[in-house]
Amino acid sequence: MKKQLIKVTGMHCASCATIISKALLKTKGVKEANVNYSTSKANVLFDEKQVSEKELIDTIKNKGYGASIAEGKEDFDKELALQRKEITNLKNLFLLSISFSLPVFIIGSVLEWLNIMVPYQGYILWLLSTPVQFVVGWGFYKGTWHAFRNKTANMDSLIAIGTSAAYFFSIYTLFVNPELGLYFEISAILISFVVLGKYLEAIAKGKTNEAIKKLMELSPKTATVIRKGKEMKIAIDDVVIGDIVIVKPGEKIPVDGMIIEGDTFVDESMVTGESMPVSKKKGDNVISATINKHGSFRFKATKVGENTTLSRIIKMIEDAQGKKAPIQRFADTISAYFVPIVIIISLLTFIVWFFMFDKSISFALITSVAVLVIACPCALGLATPTAIMVGTGKGAKNGILIKGGDALETAHKIKFVVFDKTGTITKGAPEVTDLVPVALDSELKLLQIAASIEKSSEHPLAEAIVKKAKEKKMSLDNAKDFKAIPGMGVKAKIKNTLFYFGNIKLMKTNKLKINLNKLESTIEKLEREGKTVMALSDGKNVLGLIGVADTIKETSKAAVKKLRDLKLEVYMMTGDNKRTAAAIATQAGITNIFAEVMPEDKADYIKKLQKNGKYKVAMIGDGINDAPALAQADIGIAMGSGTDVAMETGNIVLMRNDLMDVPKAIKLSKVTMSKIKQNMFWALFYNVLGIPIAAGVLYPFTGWLLSPIIAGGAMALSSVSVVTNSLLLKHKRL
Repeated sequence: MKKQLIKVTGMHCASCATIISKALLKTKGVKEANVNYSTSKANVLFDEKQVSEKELIDTIKNKGYGASIAEGKEDFDKELALQRKEITNLKNLFLLSISFSLPVFIIGSVLEWLNIMVPYQGYILWLLSTPVQFVVGWGFYKGTWHAFRNKTANMDSLIAIGTSAAYFFSIYTLFVNPELGLYFEISAILISFVVLGKYLEAIAKGKTNEAIKKLMELSPKTATVIRKGKEMKIAIDDVVIGDIVIVKPGEKIPVDGMIIEGDTFVDESMVTGESMPVSKKKGDNVISATINKHGSFRFKATKVGENTTLSRIIKMIEDAQGKKAPIQRFADTISAYFVPIVIIISLLTFIVWFFMFDKSISFALITSVAVLVIACPCALGLATPTAIMVGTGKGAKNGILIKGGDALETAHKIKFVVFDKTGTITKGAPEVTDLVPVALDSELKLLQIAASIEKSSEHPLAEAIVKKAKEKKMSLDNAKDFKAIPGMGVKAKIKNTLFYFGNIKLMKTNKLKINLNKLESTIEKLEREGKTVMALSDGKNVLGLIGVADTIKETSKAAVKKLRDLKLEVYMMTGDNKRTAAAIATQAGITNIFAEVMPEDKADYIKKLQKNGKYKVAMIGDGINDAPALAQADIGIAMGSGTDVAMETGNIVLMRNDLMDVPKAIKLSKVTMSKIKQNMFWALFYNVLGIPIAAGVLYPFTGWLLSPIIAGGAMALSSVSVVTNSLLLKHKRL
C-alpha cells in the first residue's frame, strides 16, 4: 500500500471535493481518499499493484479538474504566489461586480421605490448587469457545468440557474412585455455577495501553506561539521547520519542528535513551548531548530532530512489538515435536491398549462418562470454568508479572529476543550513567588545576595530573580569568580564570601553535603505547588530558599469555569512532570490532565478524544509544539501572543491573549449557527410556500395567479428577512 499526495486545481466548492473523493474511492485499488477543499490536495491510500499514480490523476481529470503529483519538497514560494494570485483575482472580480451591481440596485430598486424613473431605465439596467452576469458570474456557470457532468448540483448550480432566470426573464420583459417587471438587480447583487464570500474564503485558505513555510524557515540553512579532522560549513541537506556537528552559543541546532562533548542549556521553546532552557550534557538528545544558549558542544547526527523532529511536525500538520473532511454546508446539501426539483416543477408547470389546460405559451412561460424566480436562491445563498460575516465581524471587535466560516460552523459542536499549559494557562515566563530566609534576617537580604550572583547569568530563572530585585529598586553588589555549575546552579564571591546558589541537587553534592532535613517540608510544599526551589548557601549552611514558578494568568480559572458552565469537558496538556502539572491544573480548576507529553505525541491525544470523529475537540495553544495538535483538533484556538506558526495553524486566534475569549468564541459559534438555521428556515419557507402558488395551483379555484413581479417581491422579502436576522447578531452579548 502506498500513500500519495495529489494537488488538485479547479475546485469551486466543498461539493467538488466530494465528487473527486467518490470518484477515487470507486477506482479499483484505492482504499482511502481524503480530498481537502481548503488545501486543494487529495490524500490517497492505494495498492500499487492494482492502480498507478497516473490512473489516479486521470480519474480526477476525467471529472473536469486539474491534478498533479505533489512533490515532497515543493516550491512553497511558488504555491503561495499562486494562492495570492487567486486572492487578487477574486478581489478584482468583487470590485468589478460591485461597481456595476450597485448602480443597478440603486436604479432598479431604490429610485423605483421612490417613484423616480430614469430615461431608458431598462436598457441601462441590462447594460450594467450583463458584465456581472457573464464576466463575474462565469465561474458559477463553469461550476454548474462540472456538477451537471457529474450528475449532481451545488451552490454554483443554484446561483447560475437562479440569476439566469432573473436575468433572461428580465430581457424577455424588456423587449416583449414590460408590464411584467425587471429583475436585473436581483442577479447582479446576488453574484456580488457570493463572490465576496469566495474572496474571504480564499484568504482563509491561503493561510495553510503560510504555516508550513514558517515552520520550514525555522531550520538553519547550514551546519558546522567535522570531516577528515577539519571543521567545515556545509548545507543542511548535506548532513548525514553519523556526522559530528559543532554548535556554538546562540546558534540553532541544525539536525536531531546526541551530545558527545560539552554541557549547555538549550532553548527548546520553539518546539516544546516550555519557557525555561533545558540543561544538556553528554548523552542527552538535542532537537533541530532549537537554540543553544550557553557553551559550545558537539553532537552526533542521528536524524536528518525528513526524519528530524521539525520535519515530522511539518508532516503532522499536513496530514492533520489533509484528513479534515471538508464541511458540507447545509445549503449545498439542500441544493443537490432543491435545484433538480425546482427545474422539474418549472418544466411540469409549463407542460401542464400549455398542453393539458391549453393555455397560451405566454401564460405557460410566465408561470414556469415565476416558479424559477421565486425559487431563486437569493435568501438561501445569503443565509450562511451573511450570518458568518456578521459573526466574524463581531468576533473581531471582541479580539477574536475567526479564520473562515468553517470554524464558526464547527465550534458549536465542541465537547472537549484541551489547553496547553505554558503561555496559555500560565504567563509563559518564570516569576519569583516565594522568598524564605533561613539564616538571614530578611527576605530583601536573601533577594539582594541571590540577584547579585545571578546578574551575570543568562538563565531564565536568574532573569526572574534579577527582575524581582529591580522591581524592589535594589542596588546589587559585584560578584567575582562567577562560574556556572551545569544542571545545578552557580557559584560566585561577594565581599570575600563564596556563595552557592542553585537547585537542591547542588546542595547535596559531595563537595557541599548540606543537611536539608529541617527544610524538607518547606521544599516539598513549594514543589507541590509547582514551583522550582533554589537554595542559597555559604558552603556550610542554607541561608534561604527562593521559589520560582510560571504563574497562571489572572483569567485562567474564570475561563475554565465558564467552559464548564457551557457543559464542556476541560483538559490540560503539558510536557511538564505530573507534580508540576497537577499543581497548575488545581490552580486553574482543571481535573483532567495529560502530563509528560512529548511534542510529537500531542496530536495523538487529540485523536483519542475525537474517537474516530465521534466527538469534536478544541485545542488551545501558543507554541510550535502545539501546531500539530491545533491542526488535528476540529477547532484550533491559538493565543495572539504565541508563535506565528501556532497562529497560522489555528482556526481561531485570540488577539487579546485572554482565555476568557475561549468561551466567548464558542458562544459566538452557537449564536451564529442558530442564526444560520433560522435563516435557512425563512429562505426555504418562502420557496416552499411560494413555488406551488407561482405554479398556479390556486388559479383554477380563485383565478388568482402569482405574477413574476409578486414572486420577485416575495423573494426580495425573503432576502431582507435573512439579512435583518443576521444583523441582529451584532446585539448579542457574549
